[in-house]
Amino acid sequence: MVERADIAVIGAGAAGLAAGIFAAETSRAAGGRPRILLLDGAQSIGTKILISGGGRCNVTHDEVRADDFNGSRTIIRYILAAFDERDVVRWFASLGVALKCEETGKLFPTSDKARTVLDALVQRCRELEVEVRAGVRVTGIEQRNGFVVQFERGELAAKAVIMATGGRSLPRTGSDGGGWAIARALGHTVSDTFPALVPLVLDEHFFHARISGVSHAAELSTMAGGKLVDRRSGSVLWTHFGVSGPVAMDASRHWVNASRVKGDAEARLLCNFLPGRSFELADRWLIDGAASRPRTLVKNVLAEELPERLAAVLVEHAGFDPALPAGQMTKEQRRLLSHELTGLPLPIVRDRGWNYAEVTA
Repeated sequence: MVERADIAVIGAGAAGLAAGIFAAETSRAAGGRPRILLLDGAQSIGTKILISGGGRCNVTHDEVRADDFNGSRTIIRYILAAFDERDVVRWFASLGVALKCEETGKLFPTSDKARTVLDALVQRCRELEVEVRAGVRVTGIEQRNGFVVQFERGELAAKAVIMATGGRSLPRTGSDGGGWAIARALGHTVSDTFPALVPLVLDEHFFHARISGVSHAAELSTMAGGKLVDRRSGSVLWTHFGVSGPVAMDASRHWVNASRVKGDAEARLLCNFLPGRSFELADRWLIDGAASRPRTLVKNVLAEELPERLAAVLVEHAGFDPALPAGQMTKEQRRLLSHELTGLPLPIVRDRGWNYAEVTA
């Protein structure tokens, strides 16, 4: 005998759990008590919730605007008008999750634990008698007197289906983009996607491996089609393979979109090691440093603003003698270094791919 449900939600991550909760609350407010069943292919649900935000799970931002998104801004405005960031805060409060806003504008649970968010969502499902089943991988959906959801050990008949299968990022968590094929089979259009919030791999001959583990403030600018398409500041982390850290991860979607999706071979990511300063200001800083401390090594002048290891490799990358005193820099050398400090092109080979991307764009 085929099992039946009023609503089948495919995927029990953040979106699936929320969809189940809202469907149940809306139905109950209208006097109904539908059977809602969430099916998830992973053995444990909510893995991405637990690892998001460094294990603390930032749930929204203190200001969310349509301009923050790509795609149809008109549709996004309608969505935000119906449920904005203030509604998110109130909704989590109703679930017993208090949020705090940090300097970045990101809102985290006051517990600083992602588990708090997942437990609250699961508990609300229990209260509303929304059933959650893990380890059930849906293989297909047919439109037949409603919908027939097919999985490895049987079928489920449902009056309505909500697809919440997620994207392709971090496939080890159970979200591998498999739901897109099901959506296509049902006649839906699926947009092309690419990795975002993803580390970037640099040319092996660049200096990143020598300063692996070094983190510092920087400003990254993405150039595509000869134009500036994005500029942002934050923390950069150099690694053995290239560059990571919050600002590099945030900037990655713009470089990947220009390079991989739009095929712009000239797309570049420029690093300003003195965020907020122009070439002219950096040049003036070096002039003043050379005038006031002529015997101080150039790398030590840089180390007054930058990590020592980074200062040393930047001097070498510019082709300077590591023992060059600041007072002996020529005008040409100084201007070369100023350009390097405020707009060094990073030799990106590729992004690190879906296995390391945190989101799908």
